[in-house]
Amino acid sequence: MSDLIVPRTLSGFRDYLPASMLAREEILQRVRQVYRSYGYTPIDTPACEALDILLGKGGDESDKLIYRVRSARSDKEEMGLRFDLTVPFARFAAQYVTQLGLPFKRYAMGPVWRGERPGHGRYREFWQCDFDIIGTTSNAADIEVALVIHDLLVSLGFDRFVIRINNRLLLNGLLARLGLLERAVPLLRALDKLPKIGREKVAAEMVQLAQITPEQAEQVLQLTQLQDRNSALLDRVEAFFADQPHPLASEGIQRLRELLSVLGAIGIPEQRLAIDLSICRGLDYYTGTVYETFLDDLPAIGSVCSGGRYDNLAGKYTRQVLPGVGASLGLDRLLAAMEHLGHPLLQQRLTPADVLIVQFDAQHLADYHRLARQLRQAGITVEVYPEARKIGQQLAYAEKRGFRWAVIAGSEEFAQGLWKVKNLSRREEIAVPDAEVVATLQALLQRTVSAEAS
Repeated sequence: MSDLIVPRTLSGFRDYLPASMLAREEILQRVRQVYRSYGYTPIDTPACEALDILLGKGGDESDKLIYRVRSARSDKEEMGLRFDLTVPFARFAAQYVTQLGLPFKRYAMGPVWRGERPGHGRYREFWQCDFDIIGTTSNAADIEVALVIHDLLVSLGFDRFVIRINNRLLLNGLLARLGLLERAVPLLRALDKLPKIGREKVAAEMVQLAQITPEQAEQVLQLTQLQDRNSALLDRVEAFFADQPHPLASEGIQRLRELLSVLGAIGIPEQRLAIDLSICRGLDYYTGTVYETFLDDLPAIGSVCSGGRYDNLAGKYTRQVLPGVGASLGLDRLLAAMEHLGHPLLQQRLTPADVLIVQFDAQHLADYHRLARQLRQAGITVEVYPEARKIGQQLAYAEKRGFRWAVIAGSEEFAQGLWKVKNLSRREEIAVPDAEVVATLQALLQRTVSAEAS
């Protein structure tokens, strides 16, 4: 007999058991509802793209993380797994722009792959839930992205979070003033490591990789580490540029001020927004406003929703100008955070069904399925237990998997035209006439949903 293969998952990949998968599907449904409420329309792109589509879009570091794909039949076509959903969207927009019309708003949800070191909430295969507006440079689009991020977190049951926002035009204005604009890419990559390696190591990396002087590195760090609260911080940025104003920095300040003004005017709580000049996002393609979203109760897990403006990305594929802005909710990182925090959305249910119909008497199998069909037609999820086992075994099965109610009837109940409806959490049951079972369970379900929502 041959040796058995050891069942295992690869490092950086994970399986999802029913409880986690049910929570994932609920998250995806709520995310989809938020995107649609703003008029974003769904699209999808292949997991595999031609390698030249992917390379050089997120920078050298991103290129190192791309999984190359090789066909067993031919090596002629070089392919890679997508490392995000933004680069494929830029290719998609360039390819179909005449059919789409502009501006175009889309959302896409699916897996991406990066060959990076796994960590808590960080995987090599993970899902992103993207939304983007392409075809406009209007600051209204940047403001809408912040609104969508806010509504996403609220819809998922989070109250304590902060959207950290910056604009790359501020740093670009300083670099232009210093004559270093062409060295923005290595400087941004170094700055992106600031929370991980600290000020001194970032300064040393700027000097080494961007080939700037220690004095220039110090000016960059002075700007990015200015701190204050939102409008007051922007006042400090204006003072920083007062002796030598630059139009790029002025535009960045104006766009951030308008964003704060609009979001404040429509009632977004100020504590959920923070201008943070250290946020720059490591990918090369961002050109303007950038966003990172942190949970107050678990900031160490990193940003759960990030993005920004990318005005030149589609220019790799078309001569038509296709500026865009958007963000991505990291589903797996968010789910890891929810598991850590014991989020109520992650109820330990192993079934999507609310009702279990107990098979008390196999001779009445048709009656059990008749009721199950009536309940499903009324919008109630239901499972019929497949075997006529002892009631205690079936009720134990129901409680373990998280059914809300069990419906029970044997020969005696059928003779009386009754069903017993049992609340499994309270261990209470009521006798209900056959004709009223559907309406009774509808009312019970409505009360339960209302109580959970409040």
